[in-house]
Amino acid sequence: MSEWTKDELRTIGDAEELHIQSQHADGSLSRPTTIWVVRDGDELYVRAVNGPDGKWYQGAQERHEGHIEADGVGRDVEFEEADHAVDAKIDAEYRAKYRGYSDDIVGTVVTDKAKAATLKLVPH
Repeated sequence: MSEWTKDELRTIGDAEELHIQSQHADGSLSRPTTIWVVRDGDELYVRAVNGPDGKWYQGAQERHEGHIEADGVGRDVEFEEADHAVDAKIDAEYRAKYRGYSDDIVGTVVTDKAKAATLKLVPH
């Protein structure tokens, strides 16, 4: 495994949206899904609004590998289950980063259902 560069962390962490694709068994990638991403220190996290039933999340669970792109930065990644000890920090990051959106919208990524589908993005 490799690490994020400072530029990748800044660009992806600051990006309004991220395009995420899971890798299929044959090596091909799923269609991109647009989601929100947050940064906590040197880690990047994503959540499925629909929780574990979310289509992109289920795809990520099949092989735990995929590809992300945000603001011109693309990277192959592994999807790791996030430690739920960071849930409150991730909630705070979502609320702060997306504070320009209504509470109804931001609230969808801080529900128990969404927290259950939190993944850490680990670069290849």
